[in-house]
Amino acid sequence: MRAQIEVIPCKICGDKSSGIHYGVITCEGCKGFFRRSQQNNAMYSCSRQRNCLIDRTNRNRCQHCRLQKCLALGMSRDAVKFGRMSKKQRDSLYAEVQKHQKSQECAGSGDGSSSSTLSDLDDIAALPDLFDLPLTPEEASEYCSLELLGGGGGASTGNTSNSSSSSSSSSSLSNQNSPQQTIMDGADSNGIQLPHTHSHTHPLLGHTHALLDQLPDDCSITDLERITQSVVKSHLETCQYSVEDMKRFTWVQYTPEETRAYQNKSAEWMWQQCAHHITNAIQYVVEFAKRIAGFMDLCQNDQIILLKAGCLEVLLIRMCRAFNVNNSTIFFNGKFASAQFFKALGCDDLVSAVFDLGKGLCRLQLSDEEMALFSAAVLLSPDRLWLTEGQKVQKLQEKVYLALQHSLHKSGASEEKLDKMVSKLPIMKSICNLHIDKLEFFRLVHPETAYSFPPLYREVFGSEMSLPDSTNS
Repeated sequence: MRAQIEVIPCKICGDKSSGIHYGVITCEGCKGFFRRSQQNNAMYSCSRQRNCLIDRTNRNRCQHCRLQKCLALGMSRDAVKFGRMSKKQRDSLYAEVQKHQKSQECAGSGDGSSSSTLSDLDDIAALPDLFDLPLTPEEASEYCSLELLGGGGGASTGNTSNSSSSSSSSSSLSNQNSPQQTIMDGADSNGIQLPHTHSHTHPLLGHTHALLDQLPDDCSITDLERITQSVVKSHLETCQYSVEDMKRFTWVQYTPEETRAYQNKSAEWMWQQCAHHITNAIQYVVEFAKRIAGFMDLCQNDQIILLKAGCLEVLLIRMCRAFNVNNSTIFFNGKFASAQFFKALGCDDLVSAVFDLGKGLCRLQLSDEEMALFSAAVLLSPDRLWLTEGQKVQKLQEKVYLALQHSLHKSGASEEKLDKMVSKLPIMKSICNLHIDKLEFFRLVHPETAYSFPPLYREVFGSEMSLPDSTNS
C-alpha cells in the first residue's frame, strides 16, 4: 500500500511523498522537519504576515508557517498508524490514490522513471537529517543542463591540450596558498588538503582574463552564461532573506540594554542559540547545493563530504549580505548585533575573526552573481579529503569557476577582484578550524548541552558529540 500512497504528493509542500508520517502523507523532507521541530520543542517566528506560501521551492524560507501548516493538516507525534484507520478513512485514502493514479496515466507513462531515480537522501545512515530537499537529477536540470557542468559523459578526458589549464582553474580555489595560510593551517580538521604547489601564489592569479581565451572544447561563452543564470537563480531562491528584507532590517539593532542581557546569559544558553541559528542557515546551503546541476549526480558519499566540509565556508560568504559595514553589526535573530553581543560565548577570538572577515567581504562589494558563483565554486572543492570521485567534482568546479571569471570580466571588474576573493579562502578555513576547536572544548566542558544541539549541527560539525556515559556502556 505504501507504494500506492506515494503517488499522492506531500500534503505540506507538494514534493514526492514517501508515505504516511505522523498521521499525514508527506515527503521525507517535511517528515524530518516535523520530527526536528518536536524534538527541539522549537519556537519559530515569521518575519512576514504569517501566511507564507509553503511549496517545494520555498518550504525552508519560513519555519513558522511550515510548522503551522504541518499542525493544521494534522501532523502529530501521537497520530494513529495506517493499520488503525477507520474503514471510512481507508476508503477515502484509496479513492485519493486512484485519483492520482488516473491523472498520472492521463499525463503519460513517461513520468514513471522519476520514482526509480529519486535520490531519497534523508535515509542516508551517516547523515540522515542533512538533506531536506530530495531532488532527482532530472529536477536539478530544471536549473541548468547537466551536460553544461558535467561535460557529457566520459569524453571529457580526451582533450589533453586543455586539461592543464582547466585543472589549474578548478584547483585554484581549494589549493590557493597565501601568506596568511602559513600561520593558519595547523591540523586540517575541516577536510581541505594542503596545497602541493611549489609557489605561494597560484599561477591562475593575475591571468584571469587570459584563461577565458583558452576555454575547454566542451564549454562555450554561451554555456558559461547559462551556468551563471542557473547558479544565481538557485542562490537567490535559497537565501534566507532577500536584499529587500536586509534593507528593511538595516537599522533594527539590539539596544544597549538588550545587548547586556545577552552578555549576562550563560555560555550554554548562548551556544544553544547560535547552534540553532547556524543549523537553520545550513538548511538553505543544502538546498542551494542540491540545485547546482551535477551535484545530485555525484555519489552520496561525495555529496555528504562536500556539504560537511564546505557548508560553513558558504555561510561565511553569504554572511556579507547580513553584515552592516557602517556600524560593524551582523543580523542575528531579527536584529543587528555587535561583536560584544556574543561575549557570553567565551569565543572572542572566533567572533572577532568572523566580524573581520565580514568587513573584508563587504569591501569587495560582491554582486549576487559573484557571490553565487563564488559560493558554488567553493562548495565544489575537488580537494576535500576522502572524495571518491574527485575528478568529477573537479570538472564541475572548473566550469563554475570559469563562469565566475567570465562574470567578473563582463562586469568590468578589475583583475585584482578575483585575487582578493580567493585570498579570503585561507581565512575562512582558519575560522572553520577555530570553530571546530571551540566546539570541541565546549563539548568537553558541557557535554549534556552539546548533546542537546540540533541533530543537523551535531552531524555536520561533531561526529563524536555524544554523552560520555553512552560511550562507556
